[in-house]
Amino acid sequence: MFNIQTFNAIAKEGLRKFDVEKYLIDGNQAPDGILLRSYDLHDFEFPDSVKAVARAGAGVNNIPVEACADKGIVVFNTPGANANAVKELVLASLFMGARPILEGSEWVKTLDGSDIEKKVEAGKKRFAGTELAGKRLGIIGLGAIGALVANDALALGMEVVGYDPYVSVDTAWRISKEVERAMTLEEVLATCDYLTVHVPLKDNTAGMFNRETLQLMKPDAVLLNFSRGELVDENAMIEGLNAGQLRMYITDFATEAFVKHPNVEVLPHLGASTEEAETNCAKMAAKELASFLETGSIKNSVNFPNVEMPYNGHPRLAVFHHNVPNMVGQVTTELANGSINILDMTNRSKGDYAYTLIDMEKAAQGNLSLVEERLNAIPGVIRVRAIEPAGVTAY
Repeated sequence: MFNIQTFNAIAKEGLRKFDVEKYLIDGNQAPDGILLRSYDLHDFEFPDSVKAVARAGAGVNNIPVEACADKGIVVFNTPGANANAVKELVLASLFMGARPILEGSEWVKTLDGSDIEKKVEAGKKRFAGTELAGKRLGIIGLGAIGALVANDALALGMEVVGYDPYVSVDTAWRISKEVERAMTLEEVLATCDYLTVHVPLKDNTAGMFNRETLQLMKPDAVLLNFSRGELVDENAMIEGLNAGQLRMYITDFATEAFVKHPNVEVLPHLGASTEEAETNCAKMAAKELASFLETGSIKNSVNFPNVEMPYNGHPRLAVFHHNVPNMVGQVTTELANGSINILDMTNRSKGDYAYTLIDMEKAAQGNLSLVEERLNAIPGVIRVRAIEPAGVTAY
């Protein structure tokens, strides 16, 4: 039995993806996997039993990703599972940026008396706004969310330009050919009426909207941020709004300064907060976790490469190691020395880390135990895990 420890409330539809004959949810034994949403694991002491962490969501800032990699713990996320929810909120916010819908609604609620209709007709000009059709939208980051926003914005009649130097092949297939491609960030900033950012928070993206970049924007432009609050330098944004460097900032991330500023619309972190998104993320995270624990296959990991190899019920070794020369050669040599025949093998790397899956002919338990011990002794090997076929108690 695998034990899955959960943090936060995980949608029941996701937990149902775990076979009750193979899994315990929050059982008393040491956990094999962790399933969570936004719970902060940076101060969490990971037991040696933990093999993987699955985040029901895209961002993994609440997980010590590199520290997990150093322990051979795979960290999964769920890219695209909440993309539609975020896309719909971005589209709604585009309308709010074009027309003062919220302000108009709040103003009407202040009216009283029998002549409300006359007051509405007399005062509605204050909330006229503009149309989105014909306006130019810049999308920074063309991942799952950015691609959806791009296609739907075209349907609204907007001109759409995208900037993403790392656009994937999958995105290239999904995105409309009518979306223009910008070669530089500066081009998007200088030419767009609306900008929406959809990039992960990394060292090279933190504070990407700062004094220098905000000065490049059109003075009537609107910036939307539904990715991470830290992408925007708060002080620079306040200064830019006060100086008229842009017209409005719409964000899903509240700070005291932004909440009090008249040219900032702050939403209460609603991006992925739909029933459908939470369910989709939980189901996807559970599938990733179960597939890895049962077969060793990795899909949608942020710290190890994607490695998928059909599982045919043979004994399997999963070897986590650093991405250095001759690791595979040393691993296969130890298997040969243990008289273990390799049936299939695949190896992939991601940055400083690599992962090797090996299917073997049935071997004596003593031979396999000795090989595991020798593999763990190889400099650069992080973790070795034997995956036992269902119904087999020993090799």
